[in-house]
Amino acid sequence: MTQLSAAPVQANIPATDLVTVSRAVADLRRGEIVLVQGQVNGAVHCVAVIAAEPLSDHGLSRLGDIAGPDANPAIILPRVRAKSLGQACKDDLFIAFVSAEKSGVTAQSLAEIANPLLDLDAMPSGVPAGIWRPINMAENAAIRLAKLARLLPAVVTAPVTPEQLETLARGQNLLVLQSESINGYENASAATLRPVSEARVPLENAENAKVIAFRPDDGGQEHLAIVIDEPAKDQPVLIRLHSECFTGDLIGSLRCDCGPQLRGAIAEIAKSGKGGIILYLRQEGRGIGLVNKLRAYALQDRGFDTLDANEELGFDADERVYRPAAEMLRQLGFGKVRLLTNNPEKLSGLESWGVTVSERVPHKFPSNGHNAFYLQTKKDRAGHLF
Repeated sequence: MTQLSAAPVQANIPATDLVTVSRAVADLRRGEIVLVQGQVNGAVHCVAVIAAEPLSDHGLSRLGDIAGPDANPAIILPRVRAKSLGQACKDDLFIAFVSAEKSGVTAQSLAEIANPLLDLDAMPSGVPAGIWRPINMAENAAIRLAKLARLLPAVVTAPVTPEQLETLARGQNLLVLQSESINGYENASAATLRPVSEARVPLENAENAKVIAFRPDDGGQEHLAIVIDEPAKDQPVLIRLHSECFTGDLIGSLRCDCGPQLRGAIAEIAKSGKGGIILYLRQEGRGIGLVNKLRAYALQDRGFDTLDANEELGFDADERVYRPAAEMLRQLGFGKVRLLTNNPEKLSGLESWGVTVSERVPHKFPSNGHNAFYLQTKKDRAGHLF
């Protein structure tokens, strides 16, 4: 196996916290409750959280018991969804809605409120009367946790006191998370990436290739380094950062240019005669996950462009992080790169983690007739250099 240098300890988040966040992601996807604590300007906020997407009446009932008989759980929604429900928002990215009537709140009604693909007039239960309020630090971190779980960024919360946290955690076997651990999870987890497997994998157009899999200490998703030929470590290496795309890479979707970009990068690196690396990052749909990408496609079919569709779901236009790529390059022994890309954010993303980008190498492919609007949006709105 390739000899790789040991990764320095760069994460400020303890390893136990990384594992806790990873476990909480799994709990949230199963419709379980987690406890989140956040602090800002001396104020401490604590909430019990359940994701809106897998919400069941049983889970909502448990959350209601935590909230107590005199309080209703709140549903935290993206600003764009709140606007579609008739609530004028200011600059807040997310806002909380609390129903005025406890008896009319069901898992189905909350799921309808949270679903950005469901038009207001198509909601069987309608929008109940209630109040809208800003969210606190703990609720903001809970939204981040839902994003890490690749669920819709909408959660249902019940307030708890700091004194209740330990009692609830022990009595109901719930995980307790700090907001800073959630918000720093992706970069901190990337700092712990380690090579776990390597094999020679002859590729079409690049027969002298090997694949190295890297896994973080918390057991999260593996990222892959595809090393073609034997690139010199004393020269800038030709690389491509490629975000996983099931639809484009595997089944040949014509809605994007990902498949041609991946295969084109393999061919170009092999043709260079100097070797290079493709870093295959597990960040489907610009970091929102495959299921949410399909939801974004459904919104695009209604007229949204690729960036607005992500934001309509409650995500940033691009949720990707670049520390995993920088960490793999460092462990492979490369600090200077020539980057195959049209996206200037990839240059700044790598450089922010200490990688020197000596040259941007254009990497564009013609429209196929289905992705012309997609490519034009990337040029006009995302600043891609076509």
